[in-house]
Amino acid sequence: MVLPHALAKFNRHVTNPAAGLIAGRAPGFGIVRHKGRKSGRSYRTPVMDFERHGAYRIALTYGRDVDWVKNIHAAGGFALETHGRVVDLTDPVVRHDPSAAWAPMGVQQVLKTISAEYYVESRPAG
Repeated sequence: MVLPHALAKFNRHVTNPAAGLIAGRAPGFGIVRHKGRKSGRSYRTPVMDFERHGAYRIALTYGRDVDWVKNIHAAGGFALETHGRVVDLTDPVVRHDPSAAWAPMGVQQVLKTISAEYYVESRPAG
């Protein structure tokens, strides 16, 4: 079921600007900073992110075929605002896990309910 693209469009113009006020500071929410692979324009996309064992994982609640995922793959990395700091990440990989075992226990059920089976995993640069 992954969240519908119509909702993504609404979120891009209405919800994301508001979410940007807390994302990057609130636990479990971050902001992916990336550049358009064609336009070169800078973007900030609110996401659900979790760090464990030196790897950062981001839930793909709209599926794996969204522009920001294509942008970070084309660039080979991105910056993530999380917990009040910015982390440069490299070598993003899309992974598949229908159980969402990579996410914290409370988040797993939400991800399974919306069929968000994919996530991006990346490690700090350097």
